Amino acid sequence: MSDPMLHAHGLDAPSPAALRPGPGRAGPDRTSEVEEAARQFESVFLARMLEEMSTGLSGSLLSGGQAEQTWQSFMNDEYAKLISRSGGIGVADAVQKAMLGAQEVG
Repeated sequence: MSDPMLHAHGLDAPSPAALRPGPGRAGPDRTSEVEEAARQFESVFLARMLEEMSTGLSGSLLSGGQAEQTWQSFMNDEYAKLISRSGGIGVADAVQKAMLGAQEVG
């Protein structure tokens, strides 16, 4: 089952089977995959937050009009990726801990 929000941003949600450790999968590789998934989740969260924050603001970097409507979401996505790669806001850390904790239980 694919999350339309992730798919719209060119991200693919990992399948439940991919989140479980399996034979031949090293621990550090698994952790880096979980870390990347958590960072992508934070990026999508931040993009939605930036989109909501910019709703109703006048005076845009993109000068308004059709160009703004077309490209604003792309700009928000890129800002979100930059914020997430620069340390983020802590969402990725919390998601990563939850994902790793779920693996230990299962």
